[in-house]
Amino acid sequence: MPTPTPRELADLPYASYLEPLRGELEREGGYDTIHADGNAFEDADADSARFTESAFSSVTFTGCRMQRARFNDVWLHTVRWVGTDLAETHWLDAEIISGALAGVEAFSAGLRRVTFFNCKFDSVNWRTAILQEVRFVDCLLRDVDFGGATLNGVTFPGSTLDEVRLGKAQLKKVDLRGTAMLGIAEGIEALKGATIDSAQLLDLAPSFAQALGIIVKDR
Repeated sequence: MPTPTPRELADLPYASYLEPLRGELEREGGYDTIHADGNAFEDADADSARFTESAFSSVTFTGCRMQRARFNDVWLHTVRWVGTDLAETHWLDAEIISGALAGVEAFSAGLRRVTFFNCKFDSVNWRTAILQEVRFVDCLLRDVDFGGATLNGVTFPGSTLDEVRLGKAQLKKVDLRGTAMLGIAEGIEALKGATIDSAQLLDLAPSFAQALGIIVKDR
C-alpha cells in the first residue's frame, strides 16, 4: 500500500466554506466549517463540543478540557496539545499534520480513518482506546500507552516507536513493517495479530524470550 501524502488547506472539499472561529470554545458547542488559525486556548472547557468539516492551523491547546468532544472530517496543521484532556473523544476522517501531543489523556477515545503525518506523541495515554484504520506516518511515539486498547488496521510507516506500552492491547491487521524503530516497553505478547519483518523479529527476540520464560544461555 502506497504511503499517503498530506493535503493542503486549499485541497479540502469544504475549504471555500470555512469561516474564522470567533470567540472562545464552549462546552457542548457546535462548530461547523470553522477555521481556527493561530488561536491559543488555555484552560478552555470544550467538553462534548462537536467539530465538523473544520480546520485548525497553528493552534495551541494548553490544559484544556475536551472530554467526549467529536471531530468529524477535520484537518489540523501544526496543532499542539499540552496537558489536555481528550478522553472519550471521537475522531472520524481526520488528518493531523506536524502536530504535537504531550502529557495528553486520550483514554477510551475512538479513532476511525485518521492519519497522523510527522506528529510527535510524548507521554500520551491511549489506554482502552479504539483505533480503526489509523495511520501514523513518519511520527515519533515516545512513552505512549496503548494498554488495553484495540488497534485494527493500524500502520506506522516511517515512524519511531520508543518505549511504547501495549499491555493487554488487542491488535488485528496491525502492520509494523517499515517503522524506523520498534521499541516495546511492555506487552510484547500483544503483538499477536501484528505483522513484522524478519529484522524486527531478530531485534525483538530477547523480549519474546523473556515473555515466554525462555532462558537463552550459551555454553
